[in-house]
Amino acid sequence: MAGTLWTSDFHFEGGRVKVRTTGADLALDRALLGDVGLWLAYYVPVRLKGLVTAVARPGPKIWFAPDAPRPWYLLGLAACWAGVRVARSPGEADAAVYFEDVTIAAPPACDLPRRYNFACGDVSKSRVAAVFEQVFGYALTIDPTTWQGLAVEKGEGNGAHDGRIVQCPCPAAPGRVYQRVVDTVEGDHVVDLRTPCVGGAPVLTFIKRRPVQDRFANYNASVSLHRPQDLFSPAELATIERFCAAMSLDWGGLDILRDRADGRLYVVDVNKTDMPPLRLPWRGKMEAIARLAKAFLVMIDGESVKGRA
Repeated sequence: MAGTLWTSDFHFEGGRVKVRTTGADLALDRALLGDVGLWLAYYVPVRLKGLVTAVARPGPKIWFAPDAPRPWYLLGLAACWAGVRVARSPGEADAAVYFEDVTIAAPPACDLPRRYNFACGDVSKSRVAAVFEQVFGYALTIDPTTWQGLAVEKGEGNGAHDGRIVQCPCPAAPGRVYQRVVDTVEGDHVVDLRTPCVGGAPVLTFIKRRPVQDRFANYNASVSLHRPQDLFSPAELATIERFCAAMSLDWGGLDILRDRADGRLYVVDVNKTDMPPLRLPWRGKMEAIARLAKAFLVMIDGESVKGRA
């Protein structure tokens, strides 16, 4: 996939690396280098497959606005696998995809008939919780000043991983949201059901497990790949699709939790710029990106993704 030189996104100084596009500031340590190695083992075969596909069977030309997804995003990897060509303007594109790694933004104007995620400019925690309650019919958000017991306090920002457990009742801190604690504990780990959706329908699910004490960390002890149909009932899948429609989400990952006590699902996060879980075994990574690439092409062709991925 052609585009600007993505290595310019990084700035190295004083043993740290800063990602200019997102503002992430990371220590250049052994753990980070290990993650880079895992990502390279993912990226290189995807890139090679993409080069072959681009020559043998070129994919559609896509205008990504305001910028093309870098290869550490799932969309960038799926587009590469599918042989997608990057259009420099809407006039030469077959379709357009809004891509910007920010929580709240105004997507650029686009009059292409086939455009995706352009109505999904707000994925803040409060917006996600409000749409969740509207679609699922029960609440995730609580009032910390009247709630009795434990609650999750977190910021509005996407991908901040700044959640913490607080005792309620307590005053509401500015810029923070408060949600019920969803019990997903299995042994010493908590379980998340990260579910990438394409064309408004679940395509696959990563079961992510991390130690209980690291429940809000950007770290997974293990990740496994599953079919959504094996984890969610038909009624739940239909509700997830209605949720995507209400969020105007054509491409993105949902963080879904299933409460052990009542079995209910809770969508706690929407990430339209989701990244691949590095702890997924290599074979699972290749299978996942192939399925996502196929679903992406189906979506761009204007067909229903449901049942096709």
